[in-house]
Amino acid sequence: MDQRPVIAAVDGSENGNRALEWAITQALMSGAPLRIVHARLYASSIGSVMASAFEQPGQDDDPVLIRVRAALAGRVGLPVIEYASHPGTPDNVLPELGGGAQMMVLGSRGRGGFASLLLGSNGLACASRAACPVVVVPSGEPALRDPYDQVVLGLNSAAPDDSTSHFAFREASRRGARLRVVVAHTWPGPVFAPGGTLTTAAAVQDETTAGSEVTALAEAHLRPHRARYPDVVVEVVTAPGDAAGHLVAASRAADLIVIGRHRKRLLSPHLGSVTNAVLLHTACPAAVVPLEEDAVPVTA
Repeated sequence: MDQRPVIAAVDGSENGNRALEWAITQALMSGAPLRIVHARLYASSIGSVMASAFEQPGQDDDPVLIRVRAALAGRVGLPVIEYASHPGTPDNVLPELGGGAQMMVLGSRGRGGFASLLLGSNGLACASRAACPVVVVPSGEPALRDPYDQVVLGLNSAAPDDSTSHFAFREASRRGARLRVVVAHTWPGPVFAPGGTLTTAAAVQDETTAGSEVTALAEAHLRPHRARYPDVVVEVVTAPGDAAGHLVAASRAADLIVIGRHRKRLLSPHLGSVTNAVLLHTACPAAVVPLEEDAVPVTA
């Protein structure tokens, strides 16, 4: 049992409160403690903000945590909870907290965000830099609803990642849910014919063959995960076209969608276009998992 805490990042917004409820359920499901954190910039004037001169009152003086404590007071069936207030801006503070956690949960857009933006800067910062998986709960996600009993995994068959797949299988097992693995492949794809002329993949192979090859790669990667989680019913869906579009569509009937972060570029974390698009448009909570080479191990 993984006893590292589930972190819930709150900011006093409705989106943050919705994410907190999701994190409470997750902590209970995993048998882990819940750490409720608030990153707050304390300053007495605009000048001190610019000079980075911060007052650092204790957590008991944090008004956001005071309200959360009051809202949870007397509620039964909660996990073990601890509270922490951290001075600084959320996009700098929150990613640094992931090293000691099994996951971090936050709302898609917190207090002060533009209403037209589904994903705020704090969510982007955490998803791209935190050492643990980050779950972003979209603003339209109801706090409580009937589950679909389905977890969706977006799998890149050309470069599958074990940490991401392990996380998806583990979460499906915890929920007693099906795992739907979505594998997209480009069709038709550009290829160079003899003589250097550009043609389409349709001229050299049919889509069924391409789909079969992608399915075989996916199945080979999934085999050890199936063996580790024999209770999880797995469905592999291969489809031609845009991976992000297929994943967003699948999120409409899922309790959680799981995607990998991306390979690092120039020694810096990078979300990638598919991951970014899913975070912007997902209909259910989305987990972004650091890839195997830069992740904190995901334990059962």
